[in-house]
Amino acid sequence: MTDSPRLYGELASWFHLLTAPEEYEEEAEIYRRLLGDAKSVLELGSGGGNNASHLKRHFEMTLVDASEDMLEMSRRINPELRHLVGDMRTVRLDETFDAVFVHDAIDYMTMLEDLRAVMETAFAHLRPGGVAVLAPDHVRERFQAGTEHGGNDDGERGLRYLEWTLDPDPSDTSYLVDYAYLLRDEGQVRVVYDQHVCGLFSIDEWRESLRDVGFESVEIAAGDEDREVFVARR
Repeated sequence: MTDSPRLYGELASWFHLLTAPEEYEEEAEIYRRLLGDAKSVLELGSGGGNNASHLKRHFEMTLVDASEDMLEMSRRINPELRHLVGDMRTVRLDETFDAVFVHDAIDYMTMLEDLRAVMETAFAHLRPGGVAVLAPDHVRERFQAGTEHGGNDDGERGLRYLEWTLDPDPSDTSYLVDYAYLLRDEGQVRVVYDQHVCGLFSIDEWRESLRDVGFESVEIAAGDEDREVFVARR
């Protein structure tokens, strides 16, 4: 896995202007249904807490992320939740949950061994019969290059972005997402470039890896915008 993008460190305070919590309500409802009747949920790679801000209405949630800066952003909108610093590949909390949820933070696993390590973490934290819900942005079979743009304002601060997704080398297990951010603060605007290197694996690689780490059943559900969501039960 490559170094963390600037968005999750020096630019973390801008995160909710790039992607606002309220924009996640419909998507979070998809994950709520997939998490089923779970009472306790561990979210790995919880980031700025956007999904958790909606899911916490239904579940007792514990949030884990490798970036303290991102956890601080999450605490601002989810002060009642437990936040812990940890690498989703290696963290062990010595407790189990009814469900484990991993959103698009799993995209930053660019090698198959890293992807499997996250699955092992999920398996280790599940009670028997528990469910893991993993939602990557892309699988190899359906990957499409493209661009997006957007952003939000908050008083004198504002952010606009251009996002460019492409796979320059289809023979490897990664793709690139390049961002140009326009950051406005007190009337001054600056431009920042940020590159995100993400993992790209086939549906079979996902299924086989989940089974290899011990999950007994693996299903694929439809997420938002035709995203494949892997639902695996211990």
